[in-house]
Amino acid sequence: MNSVPQWEADDDQSAAPTSTTLAEDDDLEVRSWTIEASDASEADVDYDGDQQDLADRHSLRRVIGLRTELEDVTEVEYRQLRLERVVLASVWTTGTQADADNAMAELRLLAETAGSEVLEAVVQRRQHADPATYIGRGKVAELAGLVAELGADTIICDGELSPAQLRNLEDRTNVKVIDRTSLILDIFAQHARSAEGKAQVELAQLQYLKQRLRGWGGNLSRQAGGRAAGGAGIGGRGPGETKLETDRRRINTRISQLRAKLRTLDATRETKRANRHRNQVPSVAIVGYTNAGKSSILNRLTGAGVLVENALFATLDPTTRRTQTADSRDYTLTDTVGFVRHLPHDLVEAFRSTLEESAQADLLLHVIDGSDPDPLGQLQAVRTVLEQIDAAQIPELIVFNKTDLADPAALTTLRTQYPDAVFVSARTGAGINELRQRVEAALPTPQVELTALVPYERGDLVDRVHRHGQLLTSEYTETGTLLRARVHEDLADELAPFRQQD
Repeated sequence: MNSVPQWEADDDQSAAPTSTTLAEDDDLEVRSWTIEASDASEADVDYDGDQQDLADRHSLRRVIGLRTELEDVTEVEYRQLRLERVVLASVWTTGTQADADNAMAELRLLAETAGSEVLEAVVQRRQHADPATYIGRGKVAELAGLVAELGADTIICDGELSPAQLRNLEDRTNVKVIDRTSLILDIFAQHARSAEGKAQVELAQLQYLKQRLRGWGGNLSRQAGGRAAGGAGIGGRGPGETKLETDRRRINTRISQLRAKLRTLDATRETKRANRHRNQVPSVAIVGYTNAGKSSILNRLTGAGVLVENALFATLDPTTRRTQTADSRDYTLTDTVGFVRHLPHDLVEAFRSTLEESAQADLLLHVIDGSDPDPLGQLQAVRTVLEQIDAAQIPELIVFNKTDLADPAALTTLRTQYPDAVFVSARTGAGINELRQRVEAALPTPQVELTALVPYERGDLVDRVHRHGQLLTSEYTETGTLLRARVHEDLADELAPFRQQD
């Protein structure tokens, strides 16, 4: 979603108007107030902010139909990877016809997100993919004719192809062939912005490329150094290092450098995470399928103004924002990278340090697109990845988003299957208040309940009780602030000199 429209009003919500009152000491007191969904139509509030990052992303777009390549260049080794005019190919091995249609629709969205124009799609029903060409020989001939007829540049296959399958398909169709993994990596490379995100994407790309190195003609020649190249030098004769071996060595060196860089960046992230843990700040991680509306929900709950786009994998760099509960307790919300079916293993490994934000959270806000044809498939795909990163044991609150776009009958079925889930629309604001209340109720509560008379000169302790504890009652006395609260053990130790008998 690129912009937030006028909000619709709910009859049961209201917000106090802004007011200023002049106190007895002539100081101007300004009451803070919040805008609920019902008032957005009057205040025209945009919870997504100015979206400058989105404007930058849209400033450069591929232009369909423009070519700079000679028509007689047929060797695919020297053609650019241009996702402009593509044909999709898929092998349907398991599941129903609806499952196959949903998988092809998702592949189409991935291709369009990468900047291509999808011309046609080919699906073949087989028990398993052909080990030589992914699809059968007859279908390869049909695909080659379709590519020539439509003038396609690229074939995208819905699966991870082996190097032999890629080579054979390219030889028989004379166009570039890429698989699902390469497509997802291309999208990640376009959307990465931070140094950590770029390093993670490059690491995943190199790990993928290392297994698919190949060379034609002179690229396979042996390399020799010094005078040995001219036939001189004792011990310098014989086979040297091939171009493929040189490329592989360089890739391994670069992978080592990237891993070292990510370890340094991860140390910085761990320091920030440890600081939050030391201050007993609960953390909530927003996880879910790509384009389920996670960033929009973060903006709704915190006003973060992070990038929002109706595209797959719009968010790669995690964003953490601090917010407060109704009783003034601090907690953090983290927007994480979205998941997808059959997420490449190398990608999970490369983004493991980022995904650990989910594994160390106190609560997972599992966002699902309620308008998707297969929301339960999304749920299962996300849980599969959560198991890979050891986050399956974290408490989970399921949130079905985009209820304003979903079929009412489908929502009724989901409400029956998941009675404890929250149904919201980040676009209209419906259900956001309930979601906020459910999140606050699910946060871990401090363990120690106490009563303390805190002197006025120790206002820092009172502030920490407000921010990190659960204040039950407070009373101002002649000697200090009398508090009854629930706090964590470390704060209870600091309040020990001021504790009162209950």
